[in-house]
Amino acid sequence: MPSPRAVLLSALLLGIPLQGALAQPRPPAVVPVTATQERTIRVEGQGEVKVTPDEAFIDLAVETQAASAQAAAEANAKKMDKVIAALVQAGVARKDLETRNYSVAMEYEPPVRGGEAPKPRGYQVNNSVQVHVRDLSKVGPLLDTALKAGANRVDMVRFGLSKPETGRDGALRDAVARARQSAQVLAAALGVKLGPVLDASTITEPVRPMPLARFAMATAESADVATPIQPQEQTVQATVTLIYAIEK
Repeated sequence: MPSPRAVLLSALLLGIPLQGALAQPRPPAVVPVTATQERTIRVEGQGEVKVTPDEAFIDLAVETQAASAQAAAEANAKKMDKVIAALVQAGVARKDLETRNYSVAMEYEPPVRGGEAPKPRGYQVNNSVQVHVRDLSKVGPLLDTALKAGANRVDMVRFGLSKPETGRDGALRDAVARARQSAQVLAAALGVKLGPVLDASTITEPVRPMPLARFAMATAESADVATPIQPQEQTVQATVTLIYAIEK
């Protein structure tokens, strides 16, 4: 069997290319890769529109005090039953009445001397109800009705939108216009020309009910005059992000 040296010499003399075990491995070919990155301008725009609310929420409560928890609870239940009956008679559907809080707490006398343990003086029961009002013209009259029936605290009156998407289209258009204006200003300042929009995304902020100021403790006598309530406009907001290409 010929030696490897003899095979190598014969191949060189005959011009045969070397293969197999006698051939030297060649390094892999390197193909140059050109990395290209799109030049872009990224801008954000915030838009908003004002929308008239079409619903309201009234948070009212009945508070009672008595020497015992049972007596305070019984007195509270009688008053709240009258309040709910009066609201239903005034046109509020029972599905639009919701209990928000019910609590029983012991009340204490303020200490006469420092370091003296407070002495219990009775119990307080609080029953809070939320009224969903779909006709805003009835907000004031319903407040008066509840107070005359025995409610002695109104915590909050809030206005909102039954359809949160109301006004969204207008807010989006305003946000896009503001974002486009920002992109044009940036392009002019940089001395470049805007290309097409490569990407667009948006976030629509949820509409948050606008509260009126908290009402003080109320009595039936204070409800002799009709309570004027003026609905506040709701703000619908949207944020838009646009990415423009820069023309080469």
